[in-house]
Amino acid sequence: MAAGLFLLVACARASEEPGDGSSTARVMAPDPAQPILQERIEQLRTHGELSVGDAAIASQLVVSDFYENRAFRRAWTDSGAVADLIRAIAEIGQDGLNTRDYHYEALVTLRQEAAGDNVRAEQLADFDLLLSDALARLGYHILFGKVDPERLDANWNMAREIEHLDPAAIMQQTIDSRELYDIVEDYKPQHPLYLALKNALSEYRAIEAAGGWRSLPGGPTLKRGMIDARVPLLRQRLALAGDYTRPTGDTASIFDEALEVAVELFQHRHALQEDGEVGPGTFAALNTPVERRIEHILTSLERGRWILHDLPSTFVAVNIAGFTAYFVKQGQVVWEGRAQVGRAYRETPVFKANMKYLVLNPTWTVPPGILEKDILPAARQDPAAVAAKGLNVFDRDGNPMDPVAVNWSAYTGRNLPYTLRQDAGPRNALGKVKFIFPNEHAVFLHDTPSRTLFDRTTRTFSSGCVRVENPLELAELLLDDPEQWSMDEIQKAVDAGEPRTVFLPEQIPVLLLYWTASVGFDGDVHFWPDVYDRDPEILEGLRGEFRFRDRPIVRVAEGG
Repeated sequence: MAAGLFLLVACARASEEPGDGSSTARVMAPDPAQPILQERIEQLRTHGELSVGDAAIASQLVVSDFYENRAFRRAWTDSGAVADLIRAIAEIGQDGLNTRDYHYEALVTLRQEAAGDNVRAEQLADFDLLLSDALARLGYHILFGKVDPERLDANWNMAREIEHLDPAAIMQQTIDSRELYDIVEDYKPQHPLYLALKNALSEYRAIEAAGGWRSLPGGPTLKRGMIDARVPLLRQRLALAGDYTRPTGDTASIFDEALEVAVELFQHRHALQEDGEVGPGTFAALNTPVERRIEHILTSLERGRWILHDLPSTFVAVNIAGFTAYFVKQGQVVWEGRAQVGRAYRETPVFKANMKYLVLNPTWTVPPGILEKDILPAARQDPAAVAAKGLNVFDRDGNPMDPVAVNWSAYTGRNLPYTLRQDAGPRNALGKVKFIFPNEHAVFLHDTPSRTLFDRTTRTFSSGCVRVENPLELAELLLDDPEQWSMDEIQKAVDAGEPRTVFLPEQIPVLLLYWTASVGFDGDVHFWPDVYDRDPEILEGLRGEFRFRDRPIVRVAEGG
């Protein structure tokens, strides 16, 4: 259980004890701001909106419940709690969020006014309301993200859900805890990837603050042995992000071996062909502004807030944008392989499901989408194309049909009364093994005969499924049975040529994800192209005005 979730549960239990909202608290000395707070909360309930100066109260239901529980008394009378929250807000930029979403400037001003001798009750009420709204917003963002993934992607089914908790009560206990800053910190994802991305954000912002990096002038491809006036600038550029350890005073114009190694490291981090030469693709990546790289990191931090709180210890993950698949067992990456994913017009969806079994020597039944878009257009032109693709045609009773005798022009992929199936074998589109995690998208992981495509840097070749490199290694690890399913036994079953279904000893979650920036096990920051153009919507959401989602602040269920 994540630290943040533990604290939420602990706070929920503690909230059952008498607090400031209990009958004991209500006989305290009069609060001059109480009638003002009551009037404003009633306005919020009645009209569904309330502004304090130029700041809108976003957390309408939570703030209303919170003050009603307190009989409209002020909550932020402890200067330590106030200081903790303002400190947490001041530092939230380290997580890629913006202090303006939490009324930071207004709170700093009102804090000074509230400390004065002639403070008015209205000022006390304003200060209290903004502090409460800021805490509700902040807690929500770091626990669930500011941007709603379900609004960006109808396939999203990885909602994190917490049942039977009262957000208003949790807020009260957090304020009363005398550890507000530490609780907020613990709400944040503690996953090593999230922490590493925060460090990367700090490093790249420091580069930005120092003026960023200069663009390299165009020209011929730079390679080892060349003498070129652009080489000193290339050294400087590679040194900025740590790809090149630049000796003091190094201004040499010769492209030497050390520089070639640095270029290869840069290419490795940016999903480029690692040839050590600075051609058009590498030039373009080198000249991408540091601000754009920061945007990649910001979107990855937000995606981290969506999923990195409660990851299982064992799972298979695919980074679609990174063209890479992983098997994580008990928190350790035990297998990693290159992947081929869906083409831009047949995107691999982001979702979660449980892997139940694998099939050795699978047959391939052509799904309706591929029938419609690939097979039928070719068959209408030339019915012999069906057999040329190694496909067998069967009617609804399972009887084989001659593809030349079928009027392919009379059907679509949805009403075709025939099944097209490819037998197991070296030409089979699924290769030697497929991994099944039942889902509505008919997506799965599988081998492929098109292995040379793994050498490409951008691997968007499939019709939506995920083709994985070295799949038999993955099969051995997933089956986890050295006696019955060693690599030798798996290979024997494959060599037999017959389809064979093997169930996993336990179902394993599969997460198909999308990250354009990450941090490798070596600590280096990696960037991938936004092949499906998904980052801009997240950036727009991060920069926009926040409103609580239409659904409750906490809810329950996990897809897949």
